[in-house]
Amino acid sequence: MTSPAPVSSPATPSSPLRVGLVGYGLAGSVFHAPLIAASPDLVLDTVSTGNPERAAQARAAHPGVRVAGSADEVLARAGELDLIVVASPNKTHVPVATAALEAGLPVVVDKPLAATAAEARALAALAEDRGLLLSVFQNRRWDNDFLTLRALIAEGALGEVQRFESRFERWRPQPKGGWRESGDPAEIGGLLYDLGSHVVDQALVLFGPVVRVYAESDVRRPGAEADDDTFLALTHANGVRSHLWVSATTAQLGPRFRVLGQEAGFVKYGLDPQEAALREGHRPGAGGDRAWGVEPEGLWGRIGSGESPLTGGGTPVRTLPGDYPAFYAAVTAALRGTGPNPVPAGQAAAALDVLEAARRSAREGVTVAL
Repeated sequence: MTSPAPVSSPATPSSPLRVGLVGYGLAGSVFHAPLIAASPDLVLDTVSTGNPERAAQARAAHPGVRVAGSADEVLARAGELDLIVVASPNKTHVPVATAALEAGLPVVVDKPLAATAAEARALAALAEDRGLLLSVFQNRRWDNDFLTLRALIAEGALGEVQRFESRFERWRPQPKGGWRESGDPAEIGGLLYDLGSHVVDQALVLFGPVVRVYAESDVRRPGAEADDDTFLALTHANGVRSHLWVSATTAQLGPRFRVLGQEAGFVKYGLDPQEAALREGHRPGAGGDRAWGVEPEGLWGRIGSGESPLTGGGTPVRTLPGDYPAFYAAVTAALRGTGPNPVPAGQAAAALDVLEAARRSAREGVTVAL
């Protein structure tokens, strides 16, 4: 995938970029705010939330931050900001991003960028027309296991890859409620668009465009309203087949990755440690965790052929450190004209093409050609 040319922001190269963060729920408080605050080139200027408890949490975690009651209040001060980050509920992504671009501000939007690929492409066109950055927070591109797998493929350690299996599975037998598990289509909830956004994006980054999509999607848990157990089978234009699972109902977790090539296979269990570290209050960078994203040797994946890694087959492969801070470092470089957009909206639209096809496939019981 190619990236468009870098775009500039009004900030000078010597001054930190002033960031307005819309939303202080899980995405805003656990991912974006800490990563923004950890960047030496960014300053968390304003957070918007209509929840008094979250507002107090934001002030405690980020002394000096301004708190606004709504996205409109943040955008009313557009001239005082250099970047807007949209981490509010999925249904607000398009309207808030549109308003920010129309106010002349570059934008980062949490995944999924939109409900449809058409909406994503319309946003991309608006950003291009205004000469503004529009980037999507696909942080799982900087997971430790994904970085390791990408390096193995690049160096040819597996030979020609034939099958890619990726699982993002959890055991959450009781629904937690909230908009992410809502059955209202307007909320853009369910695992297909949540965790599915990650596994599809990773498959596209590794193996390129998809030509056929088959999916199975179920609501398994009593009281659940949105899909909580979904499988996707993708056929890439280059012949690689990706099998992707996202689930909240998996009592025994499978490998995060199982990748089979003509010469060897790679199997990796366990999740990247960065989300857990952020949830526990750890921070990357200076004054934070100096071993950020590093996992113990016992969790390394194994590469080999003809044997199971669970019975000692294969050779351990050192897991590269995960690096979520790299996303905002790349955003800063793009805004200052020294690097490309790390996740262009066009790439998010391509992933949404797949997600829309998967939703149709699961609903109609058909394979969908793209």
